[in-house]
Amino acid sequence: MNLLIAGVALWAIAHFFKRLAPEMRANMTAKMGEGSKGVMALLIVVSIVMMVFGYRAAPVEIVYDLPSFTRHINNTLMIIAVILLGMGNSKGRARTWLRHPMLWGVVVWAGAHLLVNGDIASIVLFGGMAAWALANMVLINVQEGAWDKPEAGSAAGDIKLLIISAVVFAVISGLHIWLGPNPFGG
Repeated sequence: MNLLIAGVALWAIAHFFKRLAPEMRANMTAKMGEGSKGVMALLIVVSIVMMVFGYRAAPVEIVYDLPSFTRHINNTLMIIAVILLGMGNSKGRARTWLRHPMLWGVVVWAGAHLLVNGDIASIVLFGGMAAWALANMVLINVQEGAWDKPEAGSAAGDIKLLIISAVVFAVISGLHIWLGPNPFGG
């Protein structure tokens, strides 16, 4: 469990570093140049590895158990989460709907997983990631003030987002079936 907690903490620290310690980050960039981005990317990758291994190694201690139909809600929310994760980089109209689509995607992803995983490790992982995403949104809003909506693109951009999201969801589902519990049951 300690590895999982450390992984979530490292993820949050690495992502908050630029916003909470801008002078330190600027000094790091001044000394290392573009290499500083590589260091931060490495920390993020290490945090993901720590979270994966920590989660898989954590004992299963059930806190709550929801009905099996929540699996269907989870899968629907996961499709929405994947769409949200891609929305900020899309060229369609949907990117003007939300200020933080990727962070909202993390919140939806985390909430979806908490519907089907009621153990302590899941609460730490998914709850921690949701808390990080929500705190990040607040921090960005406070530091940057009003949101300048991006210019709306075409409906074709939204269709492309939906197609890519469907493919990404299929890949994620396939990996989930291969590596972990089947999200569709069975």
